[in-house]
Amino acid sequence: MAKEKRPVRKPNIIEALIPIVVMAALMIYDYASGFGYTDAHLPLLVSICVACIVGGFCGHDFQDMMVGIVARLSATLEALLILCTVGLLVSSFMMAGTIPALVYYGLDLMTPKMFLPVGCILCAIVGLACGSSWTTTATMGIAMMGVGTGLGVPAPITAGMIISGAYVGDKFSPLSDTTNLAAAVAETGLFDHVTAMVSTTLPTMIIALVIYTILGLGFHGTYDPTVAEGIQQEFAVHFNITPLALIPLVVVIIVCILRTPGLVGIMIAVAVAVVFGIILQPQAYMEALGSGPSLVAVMDILHYGFGFENVANETVAGILGKAGGMDGTMWTINLVILAVAYGGALERAGVVEALFGNLKKKLNSVGSLVLATLITAVFCDAALGDQFLGISVPAPLYVDKFDELGLQRNMLSRSLEDAGTLWSPMFPWTACGAYQSQILGMSPFMYFPYAFVNLLNPIFAAITAFLGKNIFWADGSYTNLLGKTKMKKPALCRDEEAHKTALANLERRREEGKAPKLSV
Repeated sequence: MAKEKRPVRKPNIIEALIPIVVMAALMIYDYASGFGYTDAHLPLLVSICVACIVGGFCGHDFQDMMVGIVARLSATLEALLILCTVGLLVSSFMMAGTIPALVYYGLDLMTPKMFLPVGCILCAIVGLACGSSWTTTATMGIAMMGVGTGLGVPAPITAGMIISGAYVGDKFSPLSDTTNLAAAVAETGLFDHVTAMVSTTLPTMIIALVIYTILGLGFHGTYDPTVAEGIQQEFAVHFNITPLALIPLVVVIIVCILRTPGLVGIMIAVAVAVVFGIILQPQAYMEALGSGPSLVAVMDILHYGFGFENVANETVAGILGKAGGMDGTMWTINLVILAVAYGGALERAGVVEALFGNLKKKLNSVGSLVLATLITAVFCDAALGDQFLGISVPAPLYVDKFDELGLQRNMLSRSLEDAGTLWSPMFPWTACGAYQSQILGMSPFMYFPYAFVNLLNPIFAAITAFLGKNIFWADGSYTNLLGKTKMKKPALCRDEEAHKTALANLERRREEGKAPKLSV
């Protein structure tokens, strides 16, 4: 006789908090103990077990919990494959001389005063073109770290600037996976979503550029031109520095403009970089491997990275050390797998629904709804360890409230990205945080205070919503930052019945004086 399954119930608040408290306690203990182990891998592994136990108490058997975990892992496989290929991309760009050339020419073109704002804009342009913050930091970001060191700019400030620019470009790019995901879960149009994001991210980008400019004015006295010259001379010793080495980066931008799928585009760029490396940098192959370019040498570099034994400049040695090949991404991939598995276990156990499901009953204003969405997205980033969960988990929780308050669906998608995407690299144990930490060579806690776009964007979105400004309404009208409500193009809502409901609710709220009427 088959064993009858127990009824499944939602965990109570105490049960829902247990796996999150365990995770937080273990991470705090790691950082505070001073024993030298500060990774998130084992705390995540222990927390997965705890989440499964909580799920068991709530009626889920082990196989059921595994279904939830595997489902989340399956949804993340493409990101894991991209992470593997990013390792290839960094090594191929290094051996082609692309990153050394970017650093070399960047030191000639930039000044300490303008490095931060100009660098932020350049990272945003590359992020917009390729639709990936990860690819941006792995190419332009590594170069900017080298340039910043040469100009005397503190590394955490440079890293924060890179993160700000990379994620602005990622958010605005129609090629970005998170941009497409946010539009999809909110059931709105992709470019409707991008339009809504401009209303919060562009102002915070301008604010960030002003702050970076002010910070840059303080670096004049610390600039030592001999530092930059030493970096340039060291790169010139090991590489053939030529503008031709920049062509692989141009290829990345072109394939992304052509909307080539991410994996395909990266592999095309890797292939081009390998060819240019063989043509332009035979001496680098000889120095790194003791032999000229060959198929075996190329595979060795792409898999394991490379190293030069006689690198006198510590900054150059640090930049070259980023090229760890596909093997160099394994630490991050392990962490991503565990983080996503943890998120899948919490999601399957109903933890997020238990913690936030009843909150929406108390949300009766646009400001409180936007704030709750932002906080839930940040919570999911931190607790579930994955930006995709930070976007996809809050969406079904609050979507009906956005309709109830007469809002356009791109208000929902905007709020999901304002927090879920932008705060994902702020925690060391998340997939994005782990990756960016490895690429930039420091904990997210170090660059977090200087990633001004990421830091300020959710705050700006919440404040303007509470002030009754910067709001997109269901009929297509928009209340701007001056409080004027003008009719714009209505955003797409793929659920026609829900859109009709939102329109009716908007009309009712306007009659009640709870929503602004069109300005004359």
